[in-house]
Amino acid sequence: MMDYLRLDEVCNLNMGQSPSSDSYNQEGKGIPFFQGNADFGELYPITRVWCDEPTKIVDKGTLLISVRAPIGALNFATEKSCIGRGLAGLTVKAGYDLKYIYYVLKFKEQELNNKGTGSTFKAISKSSLGEVLVPDISIGKQKDYVKKLDLIQRMLVDEKKQMVQLDMLIKSRFIEMFGELLLNPMAWNEYPLGAVCDKVVRYPTFYGMEYLPSGTRVIRIGNILPDGHMELDDENYVFVYDTVNEDFPETVIELNDIIMAVRGDGSAAKRIGIITEPSLIDANISPNLIRIKVNNTMLNPIYLFYYLTGEVGQKRLDAYVNKTAKKNVAAKDIVKIVTPVPPLPLQNDFASFVHQVDKLKVAAQETLNETQKLFNSLMQQYFG
Repeated sequence: MMDYLRLDEVCNLNMGQSPSSDSYNQEGKGIPFFQGNADFGELYPITRVWCDEPTKIVDKGTLLISVRAPIGALNFATEKSCIGRGLAGLTVKAGYDLKYIYYVLKFKEQELNNKGTGSTFKAISKSSLGEVLVPDISIGKQKDYVKKLDLIQRMLVDEKKQMVQLDMLIKSRFIEMFGELLLNPMAWNEYPLGAVCDKVVRYPTFYGMEYLPSGTRVIRIGNILPDGHMELDDENYVFVYDTVNEDFPETVIELNDIIMAVRGDGSAAKRIGIITEPSLIDANISPNLIRIKVNNTMLNPIYLFYYLTGEVGQKRLDAYVNKTAKKNVAAKDIVKIVTPVPPLPLQNDFASFVHQVDKLKVAAQETLNETQKLFNSLMQQYFG
């Protein structure tokens, strides 16, 4: 049977405290100041602000943990730093490996969040953090666990980088083929989006509809993944009555439709997806989405997707987005977006290139999924 000790028995806990804002600067005066998980990178924080009158200081190598929502994010300090009240610093006592503690806390992230209190922003207290139980094993076994988990984590990082690089390959190919579209050096004809699309439509009447266990699938903003592909797991969709498409035919989804979030906040604002999965044909859309169907004699939908999600398309879309907390853009404004239209054969060549890269992305994602399963399995075996 596994023995456990409290976190505050194996670690020194140093809760952060924000210094006076007068001491903040961006000129590199003093030491780096980290306020919360917004300053975190993959493993190490990113310095944006310095502080010349620090209150709580941590040394190089300290394990940093976010103690305010979201609770549980982890990084290692790369130099002597000041930490604000959104963070705590952990150093180990004799007989414990800090990277081992990192993996224990990484495994217990949900438990840490459950310990958080507060109506607006959850936070975890020093006493609650100290109560977290750590498997009490020999230092040799700790280092053995860390060695294996480090290896798999490096594999995960490399595999995620490969996915990013494939996305960058598509974006660089887009610029190579079509030029910097803001300046339009190749002098492509430009049209308002509405002039080169058959449909740009939204229905605002789904509010209050009863969701059912089955029926007609409804695509919502959350079903659009960050890369523009669509969620495929039925459990993440909602369904409404079977005849909804007869009542709202203009927003019935077809293959190669583009859907755009027209209301949302954070990462959901302006999220854009493209329908390439046959299983989504005949779905309908929520009132926070717009359906865009291109005129196939002028546009390839894959070209339009990468234009709208690229820097120039996003900048032109921003011109029509209101600046409230819940960002909104109207269909009547989306149709005005200036859209360069290169020759259709060139657009089709680009789409063929994207299809080839997508095959590589599918294979890379499958490898990443298997590596993640292996990592999760070991974490469960060691700490569950």
